[in-house]
Amino acid sequence: MLSDWNLLSEELQLVLSREALRRAAEIIAGQAEVLAREIECGGLNDRGGPDALRLLAAVVRVTGQDALEPAGHA
Repeated sequence: MLSDWNLLSEELQLVLSREALRRAAEIIAGQAEVLAREIECGGLNDRGGPDALRLLAAVVRVTGQDALEPAGHA
């Protein structure tokens, strides 16, 4: 098993990086959704949070997908 990032091919580094970014964006969006539900259920004070968190989740998902589009040469 390779333990040094620099030993990986550039193509594999890009694939792994894109997957990590996709997963991170989905985790952030998912946590925003969980917080929105918690506010709606009364677990946290509601100060307009659910709508803001859902907007954040949507923005993270959309921009996360846009960031994964191939650009330039690796």
